[in-house]
Amino acid sequence: MVVILERLSVTSRILRSVGYDEEKKIMEIEFTSGLVYQFLGVPPKIYADLMHSPEIGKYFSEKIRPKFQTKQVIS
Repeated sequence: MVVILERLSVTSRILRSVGYDEEKKIMEIEFTSGLVYQFLGVPPKIYADLMHSPEIGKYFSEKIRPKFQTKQVIS
């Protein structure tokens, strides 16, 4: 069973919103396309760095997308 996380809106050309479950280390990202993915095993520091990055989309593309296992959330 997939748990849908509460997400915060972000300013980015590719990302619409980001959520995080610190206990389970799951980051949930909604893309501007409307697709939602969960990234597994994401440390709290990576989430914090993403949310404070001046270029959220670039940070995501370089530090998260290639490094963490992902699964699409059916919405």
